Amino acid sequence: MDCVFCQIVSGTSPATVHFQDDEIIVISNKLQWVPIMLIGMPKKHLTQQQLWQDGVVGLIGKALVDLGDQYSPGGYRLISNFGRDAMQSQQHGHVHLLGGTSLGPYA
Repeated sequence: MDCVFCQIVSGTSPATVHFQDDEIIVISNKLQWVPIMLIGMPKKHLTQQQLWQDGVVGLIGKALVDLGDQYSPGGYRLISNFGRDAMQSQQHGHVHLLGGTSLGPYA
C-alpha cells in the first residue's frame, strides 16, 4: 500500500484525527505553513476527480466547515489541488482547510 492516506485510514500510519465517521476522516496536515492546516478525505481511495464527482465531497465539506468555524472563526479557505501544476502531492482525493491567520491575496 503506497498511499500514505490509505495507511492513515487503516491505522498503520499515525495521524492526529479531528473527525471521522464511516465514510470520511479529517486529520492535521504534517505541513505547518499556517496555524490551522487540516485535510479531509474519504476513507475509500478515490482520485481527486472521483472525489468531486462522488457525493462524499459534501460530507467532507460539511465536516471541514464545522471544524473551520471552530478552529478559525476569523476565516479560512477550503482548497483542492488537481494535478502536478497545482501542486497536488497525493493521489488520494482530499480537501485542505487553511486558517488561523490572515491568508493574504489569492494565488
